[in-house]
Amino acid sequence: MTSPTRPDDAHPYLRAASAGIRHHARALAPSDADTPKPGDRPHLDVLHAHLTALLQLLDRLADNTRPPHPAAGRHLATAHTRLWQATSEVHAAFHLLPGTPLADAETSACPPERLPEGPPVLTICQRHLAAGHVVRRKTTPTDLRPHSAACVR
Repeated sequence: MTSPTRPDDAHPYLRAASAGIRHHARALAPSDADTPKPGDRPHLDVLHAHLTALLQLLDRLADNTRPPHPAAGRHLATAHTRLWQATSEVHAAFHLLPGTPLADAETSACPPERLPEGPPVLTICQRHLAAGHVVRRKTTPTDLRPHSAACVR
């Protein structure tokens, strides 16, 4: 098994995901003639899915890094907690945005017991609850309080 020869060759899928986010951020930037569009529920749902995937990655990195490098592992665990806070805020923003008439009609007419994954609009809630369960197993309520950023260097 050979290791990548250049740092650019390492973790190609993560680099591709980062490039996709940069592209999306540029596409959302208004041009001079455009007025900025507010976020919508589908956009926040996809962003929430990305954040929860990052949570899983950070959790695994923290767990794997902590035994040989405890201080670095603690920093990764702290990053995981802060990312969870951002994920919670995206989830809250999702619920403050108006739903589309079609989504609202589908949710009201859809019996959740007939769909194993629940109503389509509520998949973000199920994803959030699952991520929250993992976060709360590894953190304390004190850790989850809002954090004031201060550089320690």
